[in-house]
Amino acid sequence: MIKRLFFILALVASAAASPAAAEKISLNAISQYLNGFQTAQGDFTQVNGDGTISTGRIYINRPGRVRFEYNAPDESLVIAGGGQVAIFDAKSNAGPTQYPLNQTPLNLILKRNVNLAQARMVVAHDTDGKTTSVVAQDPDHPDYGTIRLVFTPDPTELRQWIITDGGGVQTTVILGELQKGMRLGAGLFDIRREIDNRK
Repeated sequence: MIKRLFFILALVASAAASPAAAEKISLNAISQYLNGFQTAQGDFTQVNGDGTISTGRIYINRPGRVRFEYNAPDESLVIAGGGQVAIFDAKSNAGPTQYPLNQTPLNLILKRNVNLAQARMVVAHDTDGKTTSVVAQDPDHPDYGTIRLVFTPDPTELRQWIITDGGGVQTTVILGELQKGMRLGAGLFDIRREIDNRK
């Protein structure tokens, strides 16, 4: 499992590589990129805090909506919609675990208007010559955790994020190529509908 993890991270680093060192992408450019699309979908690989790896499909409908469909053998589901995040455990007959979206770092990039230049939101902004990383937090609630966003330039593209929750546990999501601008049905992000379908 550890070898698989290093292999996947090596592939991401290789894919992000560019022939020459790139300039750091500005906060304004990153904000414009995030505000420049409403819908997106693509494949993802998730590295969990315990080192396990999951894969699946992500659907984004800004503002405030995202859906993570996990592949077998996991087959769990995470939906954000209506101001809530719901985690459906495929192995449980109980209802989903729910909590407010605005208490998660992911909320920072799902807002209607992302402004990373807001005071005290960005706590780190750097580049390794190939990618630009931004670490953001809710300036009013830093205890909710942080999200590290990793972008490649020319054109700017989001490649991965790392969420560190209030307890220090990290979850990394590595994105495949995101397709943008398609129509995504409201039902994909309807938590109540998903609960009813599973009864």
